[in-house]
Amino acid sequence: MEVTKNGSLTQVSSHSELLATQIQGAIARAIERGDLVGQVPDSIPLERPKNRDHGDYASSIALQLAKPAGKNPREVAQLLKADLESLPEVTKVDIAGPGFINITLNRASQADLVRTVILAGSKFGTGEKLKGVTINLEFISANPTGPLHLGHTRWAAVGDALGRVLTAAGAKVTREFYINDRGNQMDLFGQSVEAAALGNPIPEDGYQGEYIKDLAAEVVSANAGILNLPTQERFIAFREAAYMAQLADQKRVLETFQTKFDVWFSERSLHDSGAVDHGLEKLRSQGHVFEVDGATWLRTTDFTDDKDRVLVKANGDLTYFASDTAYYINKRERGFDICIYMLGADHHGYVNRLGAIAACAGDDPKYNIEVLIGQLVKIMEGGEEVKLSKRAGTIITLEELVEKVGVDAARYTLIRYPVETPMVMDVDILKRNTNENPVYYVQYAHARIAAVLRNADELKAAHGLENFDPEQLSHDRENELLGALAEFPRVVSGAAELREPHRIARYLEELAGLYHGFYADCRVLPMGDEPVTSLHSARLNLCAATKQVLKNGLDLLGVSAPERM
Repeated sequence: MEVTKNGSLTQVSSHSELLATQIQGAIARAIERGDLVGQVPDSIPLERPKNRDHGDYASSIALQLAKPAGKNPREVAQLLKADLESLPEVTKVDIAGPGFINITLNRASQADLVRTVILAGSKFGTGEKLKGVTINLEFISANPTGPLHLGHTRWAAVGDALGRVLTAAGAKVTREFYINDRGNQMDLFGQSVEAAALGNPIPEDGYQGEYIKDLAAEVVSANAGILNLPTQERFIAFREAAYMAQLADQKRVLETFQTKFDVWFSERSLHDSGAVDHGLEKLRSQGHVFEVDGATWLRTTDFTDDKDRVLVKANGDLTYFASDTAYYINKRERGFDICIYMLGADHHGYVNRLGAIAACAGDDPKYNIEVLIGQLVKIMEGGEEVKLSKRAGTIITLEELVEKVGVDAARYTLIRYPVETPMVMDVDILKRNTNENPVYYVQYAHARIAAVLRNADELKAAHGLENFDPEQLSHDRENELLGALAEFPRVVSGAAELREPHRIARYLEELAGLYHGFYADCRVLPMGDEPVTSLHSARLNLCAATKQVLKNGLDLLGVSAPERM
């Protein structure tokens, strides 16, 4: 974890913050004595070793300081060792390998993390790494011509979780849904609904799902006179009414999936507001627009794109790329520092294309724009792939997936895999209340702790912080659990910086496993007439801190943390 002098990770456990500050102090004193040449680093690298024989924290700072100091890293580490050993929180300092500093804290100092977690509550894990950064997160771009399908479902879960994680890291995030409500597909949609309402065959290249008949009935029910309108007027009325009805259905389904958007942005509005013409003029002013054979082009090959792109065809028609450029410029002019696009597996070509748009607009494509590509999801049930939708007639819809496994299981499973890898969801596993179902495994750990704390209340076993003695927590299982809790802020920060919310899910599974191991080896509640001791109270507080971190992590994924299961 990086702990900076300006307190960029304000919710990191107190001992790691203190340790980072003390290492900076030791470096400053060595420079003052003339033992080191250089400057005090703004941040100190601290890691939690997987092998706890190597201490509670390890730092590679000596390797970083060695070259400017003109010394080898082990010499630098040795210079810092005595200062660090004098700290009251530190039990031992070892120098390993080429110059790694391994630090072991005393158990009471380690265990005081419990107090930090409980006092911070839902804020534990949040930080300020991205404070002051405004982010536009566009994670579903869909036609309002049918139900949201499985491809949208992955982004509905991952995008929403990423928004939560970025917010936890201090960013100001706007979640945006881009409505593809312009173009030929809208006319085909309107013709399909109108044909269904009139009892006519749906056009061959139209929309064929059962939902088209449902929409037609809904539109006619809301406006019976629509059937008597003149032909062109009737078509437009059907198209617009069906558009509004289908968009409302998409919003409803996303709400039930715990996915919320701040902005529903219409592609039509770009054209109606003059934003496309404005974007074209801005790009022209940057010197990257040129004309060939009556068409207007953007010279994106100047910025790694494989070919230049047409903005306006020779016949005067705007291309879809013109909308893309206008939309990006519109986002930046709305004040967003970073524009994140989360696109489907068939959009790899957009990575360089969108980066080139940013560069042509005078922005830094390595900072101001990011494109994440999500791979396909396959659903298995009864050992076979599920491909058909009862309602849409094609691939399975978001709503049908939720009907099969529930919101929590669907969200958690979609989030727990890196988006750049294809994934398989096994419906049969997700319906089981067993440890092979990862969401059940994590939720059960939370519910188990809730049950322990309820039992403690019934036994009148005190477990508030006023009864907490950190020195009681000295068992290896307790130390492992404390170490995992201390990692949570680093995991959240890393998930935000890398745009990888699956790191939260994997962390929670590891934490749940460590809790189950702790509970098996460490008696938490007194047996029979055994009196409640300070050890019981300390362990109950450790349970409460673990429960809080599990809940905070599940909240970041938009998954519930049940008290009972």
